[in-house]
Amino acid sequence: MAQKKNHEVDGWLARPDRATRIVLLYGPDRGLVAERARKFAVSTGIALDDPFALVRLDASDIEADPGRLFDEMQTVSMFSTQRLLWIRNAGAQKGLADAVRTLAKDYNGDAFLLIEAGDLKKGVALRAAAESAANAMALPCYSDDARALDGLLDEVLERNKLHMKPPARARLKALVGGDRLASRSEIEKLALFCYGRDEVTEEDVSLLIGDVSATSADDTLNAALRGDALGFQSALQRFQSAGGNRTTLLLAALRQLQALEGLRAEMQQSGRPVSAVISSARPPLYFDRKTAVEKALSRLSLAQVSTALARLHAAVLESRRQPDLSDTIIERSLLSLTLLRS
Repeated sequence: MAQKKNHEVDGWLARPDRATRIVLLYGPDRGLVAERARKFAVSTGIALDDPFALVRLDASDIEADPGRLFDEMQTVSMFSTQRLLWIRNAGAQKGLADAVRTLAKDYNGDAFLLIEAGDLKKGVALRAAAESAANAMALPCYSDDARALDGLLDEVLERNKLHMKPPARARLKALVGGDRLASRSEIEKLALFCYGRDEVTEEDVSLLIGDVSATSADDTLNAALRGDALGFQSALQRFQSAGGNRTTLLLAALRQLQALEGLRAEMQQSGRPVSAVISSARPPLYFDRKTAVEKALSRLSLAQVSTALARLHAAVLESRRQPDLSDTIIERSLLSLTLLRS
């Protein structure tokens, strides 16, 4: 069987079998799927900025035209000896699964096929096609365990010449880990906040990644998610009057948008309705936040959520570069989320 267990995946990616031409990465941790997919892409040695050597497609492109998979895999690159076909957002598409199964039977070309998929249960056609093929590999991606989180944390800290004492590390690990992309983003954000120092303290972790529990902060974020501009302005005024820190509010919005992006991607990949995706969210959503997220998933596309998330990341950096204007920058970035319309 051409498959690995979750704890074996990083080891295989460090030394991939060159006879493997089809790689399927799947699992509920969308960030980990994306990170590992890029790691494999880099390992091929193919220039990822060469449009003749790398072709990126959505799974829906192959579902609509399965023959395109064979055409792309047989095409010879103009300036490279190898090509990489990188397909994202795969799931239960029958056309894609059938095309992969057929390709895997007798493919002996020089191209690589890399597929990013959501959580594929055992027996799902695409996963079965990869697991049963001699020239393919199916790699599961599940949420980080403590060892994986330590490795990720050590990587970021070492790169930024920082260290953490055990209490701060334990506090951080208790707050992240559900999604690799979100975990990396949180840790990178923490390292950026501590730039110029040599230690990340427990207080730093609590300030940047601790839960925002104040009612006024929740009201502000919920109004932004619902697209309620008047409610947002009113809640923001209450939050500020109560002495709330807008930077903390912005970081809370970042965490919420990261979770929202994962839920919206799950909707797109699985075709499940909003109510079903909400009911399976982890951690569970309750009360006003559940209603706000339902509204956001209904009114915003995945592309819009991703764009809003990028704007919030940019606002974090800009507010640190211009501290005198930070309140205005943060308010503007949150208001832009509120005003998004599908």
